[in-house]
Amino acid sequence: MKVLRTPDKYFADLADYPFAPRYTTIKAHDGSDLRIHHLDEGPKERPIVLCMHGQPVWSYLYRKMIPMLVGEGMRVIAPDLVGYGKSDKPAARVDYSYQRQVDWMGAWLESNDLSGLTFFGQDWGGLIGLRMVADHPDRFDRVMISNTGLPHNPDLPDEVVKQVEEFRANAKTPTLPEMARALQGVPDSQATAFAHWQKFCWETEDLPVGFMMSMGVENDNPVLRAVKFLAYRLGAPMLFASPLAKAYAAPFPDASYKMAPRAMPSQVPTLPTDPSLDAQAKAWDFFSNFEKPFLCAFADNDPVTKGMDAEFLERVPGAKGQPHTTIEGGGHFVQELAPERVSKILVDFVRSTS
Repeated sequence: MKVLRTPDKYFADLADYPFAPRYTTIKAHDGSDLRIHHLDEGPKERPIVLCMHGQPVWSYLYRKMIPMLVGEGMRVIAPDLVGYGKSDKPAARVDYSYQRQVDWMGAWLESNDLSGLTFFGQDWGGLIGLRMVADHPDRFDRVMISNTGLPHNPDLPDEVVKQVEEFRANAKTPTLPEMARALQGVPDSQATAFAHWQKFCWETEDLPVGFMMSMGVENDNPVLRAVKFLAYRLGAPMLFASPLAKAYAAPFPDASYKMAPRAMPSQVPTLPTDPSLDAQAKAWDFFSNFEKPFLCAFADNDPVTKGMDAEFLERVPGAKGQPHTTIEGGGHFVQELAPERVSKILVDFVRSTS
């Protein structure tokens, strides 16, 4: 397996990221070494919060929450998934199966011998992290999730499956605006909408990660947004890049480093034909009997995951009686748009269930 490693120089002088890097080397499926980066902030004896990010971001996503959580007496551990941030980046699409990500992070968890954990995950951080909880239940004391899911759709109608497969195989690559409109609900089904994101990411070889994050979470005035988008249309998405855009682009010096954010959306198991279907069913069997505290704090305006908390509230015993919260205006990346709110919910959850 060919593995890339982003040189340290690309992470120099990042805004608001003063944290010391820590590294763990695990063995991949073929015996290759994979170096996984994580942050470890706060006193060792404090309650541990394991914060996991999704796609296309990295532990930089938690830079606002970490000081708040540490200030409230927590120890925060925030890894970079393989393929992201300061972690190693396998170079081929086939390297990034859902199961491999679960296995890699499970090996990282065991190697660091972490236990007594409060899990917090969003986006792919939840998809991978919830599977880690199911695989290593004795290491986790409670779970909080936001804007994520545990997709399992064995009964999706055949016509929807065919529509999605036809779109993936034969439709033209969506433009960024077309993809954004699709996620707002224009197609006939949620599966079809998400297929636009899957196809856009995979078929955009040089995925503009920094630009997308800037446009998604920064509150620029309309003129600046228009200028940034014009630069993107002209092939220069980083021409007017903010410090945030530069930080999210930093792990990816060129397109060859971007295989993880390109490939992983296609690994989300939206169809009954997806290879992770059985593993997802087993994970749901586990959580259907999970009695430890389980809290949902989803945003009211996330077009991807809005309403996905309902299944957890219905099926997870540990979710009963918990103060589940809707984060108003939190967007998809609540860590960026509502860090104070999320941190308070997380701290109160730990304290009330300890």
